Amino acid sequence: MIWKCLIVDDEQLSLKTIEKYSKMVEQLEVVATCNSAFKAMEYIKTERIDLIFLDIEMPELLGTSFIRTLNHLPKVIFITSHQEFAVEAFKLGAVDYLLKPVTLERFLMAVNKAINTYPQDAERLNHQNRRGQLFLRSNGKMVKICLENILYVESVRTYVKIYRHLDTPLLVKQSLSSFESILPQHQFIRIHRSFIISINRITAFTNHDVEIDKIEIPIGRQFLGQLKKMAMIK
Repeated sequence: MIWKCLIVDDEQLSLKTIEKYSKMVEQLEVVATCNSAFKAMEYIKTERIDLIFLDIEMPELLGTSFIRTLNHLPKVIFITSHQEFAVEAFKLGAVDYLLKPVTLERFLMAVNKAINTYPQDAERLNHQNRRGQLFLRSNGKMVKICLENILYVESVRTYVKIYRHLDTPLLVKQSLSSFESILPQHQFIRIHRSFIISINRITAFTNHDVEIDKIEIPIGRQFLGQLKKMAMIK
């Protein structure tokens, strides 16, 4: 699996250091670097982000405060010059907490920790979806579903709710972003912060919503262009 990363730090030297280290790791892909939490918000709204390297002390909005604003939290490795934020950082579910200046050895330890905490079930799905099926853990058991039966997927707090043709919805404890990463891109598309849909199940769409199985699903403004482009290709 390729981990899509976002680096957020208002100190240019620190930002460039983490970017350089990230490019040394084959499994990491740096989607963007930015110097403020507000810029980071825009990337998270429109891009799949698996891991954030996040400075804590930034102007306007602290990294810890920024994390509290997110509905769907990627893995987070905090970076700071001060130890006193450690307790708060781990309470927010941080994978690790790096003190500046960050050494390559310490960086690699944190990255390995993040990768090793990735759900094994999700990794298995990544292989299974090539055969058109997924095994998902729900209610304590692994449930097999066919990709072609998925109508759409909705984010419900820390879960995803998978709506299927002629079957009951399936509730799985996973973020929408991580679930998106294991779906084939030619078959599914994200149209909203809270919705992924099956491209083949679309019966109609406007600038405001998509119709699937007589159900109208809202389109986020930032996703409309991608949907229209997909429709032209199809």
